[in-house]
Amino acid sequence: MSPIGRHAAAPAPAPATTTPPFLWPCRVYWEDTDAGGVVYHARYLHFLERARTEWLRALGHGQQQLRERDGVLFVVHRMELAFNAPARLDDALLASVEVVERRSASFSVRQTLRRQGEAVILLDAQVRIACLDAARFRPCPIPTHLIEEIVQPCPTT
Repeated sequence: MSPIGRHAAAPAPAPATTTPPFLWPCRVYWEDTDAGGVVYHARYLHFLERARTEWLRALGHGQQQLRERDGVLFVVHRMELAFNAPARLDDALLASVEVVERRSASFSVRQTLRRQGEAVILLDAQVRIACLDAARFRPCPIPTHLIEEIVQPCPTT
């Protein structure tokens, strides 16, 4: 969060592709909320994580498969969240995933949470995903075939 008197954060980078974002439907349950029926701030991370996992799975790359076949793990390195409006008990949400930047050993995605059928972004997230060697837990380049299949539309930086 920006300190008072500082400039607001720069707007999210524009997507580098015209490919529509991956959308994953989810619902808010009792376990996600506080006593007032509002989603507890840390629970938003669960929705984002599941959407990224389902995005990879939809591309043919489950997390276990990445570890066993490719010897890599994708882990969250950095995350910036903007909580714009609350999600509430029983809300049907859409979580999105959209690649916005690629580097040799990491990539960034923009993720949003909205109520289904509504345009208002409840949560906006910028997430940097690092590629790690699964055996050593050290950064490593993203395997070429994964770049082509997962983050190909983005320019290399």
